[in-house]
Amino acid sequence: MSLGRDIDPWGTNPGDAIDAALQAIETALAELLSSDPAYWRTSQKKDLLERLEKLQAQQAALQLRVLAEAGDIAEETGAKDALGWLRTELLVDKGVARSQIKLATSVAKYELVAAGLAEGVVSQDKARVLTQALDNLATDPAVCAEDLALAEKLLVDHATQLTANQLKIAGRRILVEVDPERFEAAEAKALQREEEHAARRTFFSSRDNGDGTIDLHARVSRAVGMRLRTILDSLAQPRKWSAEDKGRKAPYDRLLGQAFARVVENYDVDQLPRHGGHATTVFITMSVEDLRKDLGTAALGFDGDQITAAEARRLACNADLVPVVLGTNSEILDLGRTARLAHPIQHRALRLRDQGCQAEDCDAPAAWTEAHHLTPWSEGGKTDLANMVLLCPSDHRRIHDADCRYERLPDGRIRVSRRT
Repeated sequence: MSLGRDIDPWGTNPGDAIDAALQAIETALAELLSSDPAYWRTSQKKDLLERLEKLQAQQAALQLRVLAEAGDIAEETGAKDALGWLRTELLVDKGVARSQIKLATSVAKYELVAAGLAEGVVSQDKARVLTQALDNLATDPAVCAEDLALAEKLLVDHATQLTANQLKIAGRRILVEVDPERFEAAEAKALQREEEHAARRTFFSSRDNGDGTIDLHARVSRAVGMRLRTILDSLAQPRKWSAEDKGRKAPYDRLLGQAFARVVENYDVDQLPRHGGHATTVFITMSVEDLRKDLGTAALGFDGDQITAAEARRLACNADLVPVVLGTNSEILDLGRTARLAHPIQHRALRLRDQGCQAEDCDAPAAWTEAHHLTPWSEGGKTDLANMVLLCPSDHRRIHDADCRYERLPDGRIRVSRRT
């Protein structure tokens, strides 16, 4: 049905065709909503979701087209403008209404973007990205009308293959596609401005939740963020596959968090700045009694934050921490040194010998493991190959858990079990 041909602007009831079309849409939606998707075939669900995605774009195109010509609604209703009418009559939040009006105005300026919406190949989110990118280009004195038209065509073509976020990145680089020779220098300057902007907006903050966890919030440049995510994925993905092979499933965000903790715990402190001639260190302070018992506690750092003695013993196995052991009168009995940690060459020897985690039911490869003292250093255990085995971080944590016990099997593997 072509509403444009059916509507007579001079007739007595030009809205009949529009009303009939809307009623048909409402009837079709009511029929679909009355059906339970639980009884649909998979192919029907897939087809509906694909077609609804296109219909949503077309609905947005129609809504934006009407909003761009909605000035008479405000005049008739006494509203200040279309934005005011949306807020008072449709109860749309101010920010959302303003965004819709702005998008409607922008889409009206770009014929190809509007056409893409109407065809359903450009979503509303992508249309917002496209118009923002094109508006930014229009303010560049080096960009002529022909450049803008070509950029619009290229971006609309990209919109059929990219997500909205990917399209946003492409929009910032589109001038190089328009004319590489003319805009290569401008591209370099844009990248430099972007990097400087990222540096100014970089921050890190933390908040202690009081339940043994700390929330971290940070903003870094895209290059740093992608590098960190690649590192965490490289640690988390193999654990995910290993767990799935054993019939277990863990949330991937938890695996990423554990990977982040592993990166921090294994950071080479030799790379840290030196203060007063000494490398940056973290001290663990605990009494000799607490050191030897399962349920003791230790103070992490100089602020007195508490961790369990088991966690302190685990960290002391593989982290560059200085254990400070106090006697009954708080005098220092032993100031442990990082020499007690396995030397890198010992780690390599352990990897050659053990090949991977030595826990009985674990197949984690050597690259994921940490060195564990079979006889703890608190009990006189030495940092030599005979007193060390490789354990993955999960099993290393279990073996230091006060609720677990372990035994060395004849083949050298470690069996960890819950205490009964």
